[in-house]
Amino acid sequence: MDSKILLVDDEKDIADLIEEVLRQDSFENIKKVYTGMDAVQVCREYQPDVVVLDIMLPDIDGIEVCKQIREFSFCSILFLSSKNDDIDKILGLSCGGDDYITKPFVPLEAVARIHSNLRRFYDLGSGKISAPENDILETKSLRLDLKSCLLYRRNEKIVLTSVEFRIMKLFMENPGKVFTKQQLFEQGWGESYMLSDNNVMVCISKLRAKLDHDNTEYIRTIRGLGYRLEDEGN
Repeated sequence: MDSKILLVDDEKDIADLIEEVLRQDSFENIKKVYTGMDAVQVCREYQPDVVVLDIMLPDIDGIEVCKQIREFSFCSILFLSSKNDDIDKILGLSCGGDDYITKPFVPLEAVARIHSNLRRFYDLGSGKISAPENDILETKSLRLDLKSCLLYRRNEKIVLTSVEFRIMKLFMENPGKVFTKQQLFEQGWGESYMLSDNNVMVCISKLRAKLDHDNTEYIRTIRGLGYRLEDEGN
């Protein structure tokens, strides 16, 4: 496959295992690095489609790596960690990550997650995401550019991850409409909803942190139902 994958893990055996399974699945463009600083540099030069990023690295941790990558790249970031802790998961997703897998893992699960993230990444530039003629969605004070995948609050630019973009697109196509967690999950992640999954809650928290300004609550929780977009800006 032509998709470019960057593996970042200081445990060489794990990086080698993931690479082997990916190559068996016909992925060819794979690079491996073992430190956080190398990850940022190689990501800038290599421009991967998906980064599989370990949280525990010997120099800077994966959270900081993700923050730096998000300054210049819209690639999908799949966190990999030996910590089975909701706090680590929330931190990873909050800093710009798209998905999370916990060690120990079945290698084929990692490959399936990579495929899933690639589908979301490519959908952003394909006909699967339809757009109005001018490629812009607007509410009173928000503007979503469907070509650049950027959100603007008045003239302020807000960078979104691929999942955030898909969810904001759904909201802005239907302002005032309530969406359930299941609907938002299936729109954002393109997978069947799991009742115990808290990714939607984390994603909404991230969007609120980026959006809410001057006491304006853009995404409102409707207790027992879900969430809706309310643009109260002037």
